[in-house]
Amino acid sequence: MNTKLHAVTDTIGRPIRLFITAGQVSDYTGAAALMNRLPEAEWLLADRGYDADWFRDTLIDKGTRPCIPGRKSRKKTVKYDKRRYKRRNRIERMFGRLKDWRRVATRYDRSPTVFLSAIALAATVIFWL
Repeated sequence: MNTKLHAVTDTIGRPIRLFITAGQVSDYTGAAALMNRLPEAEWLLADRGYDADWFRDTLIDKGTRPCIPGRKSRKKTVKYDKRRYKRRNRIERMFGRLKDWRRVATRYDRSPTVFLSAIALAATVIFWL
């Protein structure tokens, strides 16, 4: 059983929104699910998996500037702020801190709903209490 966690964090790296998909599902599915509930922000940092023209256009329509590097297979290169993109390590640290919880790292729970609940509980204790 494989799952993929999609997260929206604030500027310090605390999770605000969480969404889980099956491991073989594209990152676009998670992006589309989180799109309607994105908080207002000046910038959105994301990795190459979220590189899609429709995603960039939707962000720009909402007034958020995307900082997403283009995929290697993209024919037309996309410009992004490399200096700002280095701040994405806060998101990676958030995932690392969540995996400090053994239940999350080893995925004890078989049900995706229960697994997402365990992640939400860990995130609440780690970042918000």
